[in-house]
Amino acid sequence: MRGYVSLILHAHLPFVRHPEHERFLEESWLYEAITESYLPLLQVLRGWQHDGIRGRLALTLSPTLCAMWQDPLLCRRYERTLEAQISLVERETYRTHWEPGLRELAEFYHRRFLDLRHTWHSVGGDLVGAFRELQNAGLLEIITTAATHALLPLLASHPSSIRGQILTARDDYRRCFGRDPQGIWLPECAYAAGVETVLQEAGLRWFTVDTHGLLHGTPRPRYGVYAPVLTSNGLAAFGRDLDSAKQVWSREAGYPGDPRYRDFYRDIGFDLELDYVRPALPSPDLRGFTGIKYHRIATESSGEKQVYRRDDARTAADQHASHFLGARVDQVRHLADILGRPPMVLCPYDAELFGHWWYEGPEFLDLFVRKATCDQQEFQLVTPFEYLRENPTQQVAAPAESTWGEEGYYRVWLNDSNQWILPHLDVAMERMHQLAARNPNPDPLTRRALNQAARELTLAQSSDWPFILRTGTSPNYARQRVTTHILRFIELHDQLTATRIDEAQLAAYESIDNLFPLIDYRSWA
Repeated sequence: MRGYVSLILHAHLPFVRHPEHERFLEESWLYEAITESYLPLLQVLRGWQHDGIRGRLALTLSPTLCAMWQDPLLCRRYERTLEAQISLVERETYRTHWEPGLRELAEFYHRRFLDLRHTWHSVGGDLVGAFRELQNAGLLEIITTAATHALLPLLASHPSSIRGQILTARDDYRRCFGRDPQGIWLPECAYAAGVETVLQEAGLRWFTVDTHGLLHGTPRPRYGVYAPVLTSNGLAAFGRDLDSAKQVWSREAGYPGDPRYRDFYRDIGFDLELDYVRPALPSPDLRGFTGIKYHRIATESSGEKQVYRRDDARTAADQHASHFLGARVDQVRHLADILGRPPMVLCPYDAELFGHWWYEGPEFLDLFVRKATCDQQEFQLVTPFEYLRENPTQQVAAPAESTWGEEGYYRVWLNDSNQWILPHLDVAMERMHQLAARNPNPDPLTRRALNQAARELTLAQSSDWPFILRTGTSPNYARQRVTTHILRFIELHDQLTATRIDEAQLAAYESIDNLFPLIDYRSWA
């Protein structure tokens, strides 16, 4: 083997749970991702296990995602959503009877939803346990991220909040997977000096940064992004490879834009009569996605979306997997000759790209790994921690402040649309630190209130809310979530410092925002 290739999938969603509503629109983010990304990924990994494929993969499972996977209410609601999709697609097989192209797709979706339901029931609806078993079997390395995916450099003036985010994530990882995490996906690949101090305290060994975070390091890394660097306290920083990123992410040249693939936006939830599709909609009074889509991406020449053809899409996925493999083989050969050592090519992507945004993504991933395992001998598929075990000696350097967001820095999360959040967080973070420092040995009720204050603060710190405000996808909901968690934190702070704890109100907050059962407010001390 002349080099190494490491695939990292980052699976994360913000914590969205609304027991006060029977059906809530934004909860569909989770249900769609389970059906289109997480269950298909589980099926791919189980296929590798069954066939003896050594398809090593690093996978982030964020603490908020794991919390939703383990929530009985959300699991019941997901099952209800899947059953509604199955019922709708059964009706579609009759409605499209005289339209051969559509009927074949309706029958395909019917089989697909039934297969996904079987997979869900086969693991007892326990996705955390299913992925834990695959990690224990040696197929993947599960890594963590900050507790609620906070953009850590924006918390740099409050080190106790960075500590709270990281230690809460580590403790939740232990609860879910029965071991300590070795690696962490820095949220948005955002790095600033000092973050690694807390990572070291948490016992982590490696983290991810964007390309320029490594290339602009001090001193400049001798091997660019094709080898990790060690920070002064011994943590390894791995940088993203741009060539492999462009082949998947680029709007112009990326694989998902091929016109043979399924179009994401054209869905019968928008095309057919509202009363007909209503039972399968995320919200009964609003049109939305049902997961049943009959069209492929429009070509530039026609501008029209034609009927999706599964055979053509599978052929495209196979061709793109072969092309991606060939590109990595050529890249490793070229780099090995130039560097005089085996290069390490890091390929990190959002997990939800595979299946949710790019419907054929799981098939592409499956085909690539099978081809890489069986059809070439130029590179070895590894996880970053495996690479470090084989190559413990690396250059010492300090990464540069960076992120993989727009323009490489913090513009997405700090701009005119969302800059109002940070001043409120600054006050809350300072108050949380003071609460933790002043209460070393609280009584049980006070401890509960302190822990709930920490939960509310971490939820307000999520990078998802300013991101949504910037993109404008659900701005009212994002604004409401930040405001709600800040107000709950203020109320708990006032009860802890000026009045008295309202146990009934505390219990209500604990019931709604019920994640992180092992959270310890002392992490903010």
